[in-house]
Amino acid sequence: MARTCLCACLILALIGSGCSDDRRRVTVGSKNFLEQVLLGELIAQHVERRLGITVDRRLNLGGTMLAHRALLNGDIDLYPEYTGTALTAVLDLPPSADAHSVRDRVKREYEQRYGIQWLDPLGFQNTFAMIVRRADAERDHVESLSDAAHRAAAWTLGVGYEFQQRPDGLPRLLETYALQLTGPPTTMDLGLLYRALEQRQVDMIAGNSTDGPLSVFDVTVLRDDRQCFPAYEAAIVVRSDALARVPGLESVLHEMTGRLSGETMRRLNHQAVSRRGQVADVAREFLNAAGWPGNTKDPSRAVLFQRPSVQPGN
Repeated sequence: MARTCLCACLILALIGSGCSDDRRRVTVGSKNFLEQVLLGELIAQHVERRLGITVDRRLNLGGTMLAHRALLNGDIDLYPEYTGTALTAVLDLPPSADAHSVRDRVKREYEQRYGIQWLDPLGFQNTFAMIVRRADAERDHVESLSDAAHRAAAWTLGVGYEFQQRPDGLPRLLETYALQLTGPPTTMDLGLLYRALEQRQVDMIAGNSTDGPLSVFDVTVLRDDRQCFPAYEAAIVVRSDALARVPGLESVLHEMTGRLSGETMRRLNHQAVSRRGQVADVAREFLNAAGWPGNTKDPSRAVLFQRPSVQPGN
């Protein structure tokens, strides 16, 4: 009898331990483009390192609404999102270039509608960016989109499919700045835009402010001086029950606040492309650098990963 009781106790203890471990598991998701997968991997590795728990990954889920539904359904506990995307695509509210008002509105609406928490921004925006060759910008004295609208020669514009279709993309650009174009924009895959600009197939392209090629191509990002494009601050959106279920999760996620500048994301995105999408290795090397919580390996690299003193602009 004593042996039977002892075995039963051991079984119950093991079951209880397993339940406890399951309750501490965290599932990180992401949408289906490289920067999102990279951010998801960064978050997952950071949580694993800091809390010593199992983190499941459901990266590359799909578009915004698929990731949002996965969060609402509890299929994932958190994922990285952009304030402007949440405002327009999820909440169906009008876009705004005021980063602070967008952030506050999104936080409030997500909590009221879904019981979902938005954490403070990671430190960068990924908004649309109109890009020209640096030599052309210097020759024509073009620094802003207003300058571009007044250039004597019309522009040959290259865009991605999404930018052409989204109301906050091409329609908003042309309405705000009335750019003179040689004809309808040339639509192509995002990965081809920078080569098309370099090879003079187009004079201007619609990219994103954290594109990896911006760190290597000789180009100029034109200033959005009329604040045409909405604010797209990157932040972690997380289920409230996950924060309550996993001790220390909220404080560990807050450690990422403000640590990823626009320059850092451009470098990381470029590294991920150069290494054929090996985002786990890129994330691991970044987290191993000094200046990130819990790591002090190489002080000479710390400056790359400190919190930016000025938030990136639109």
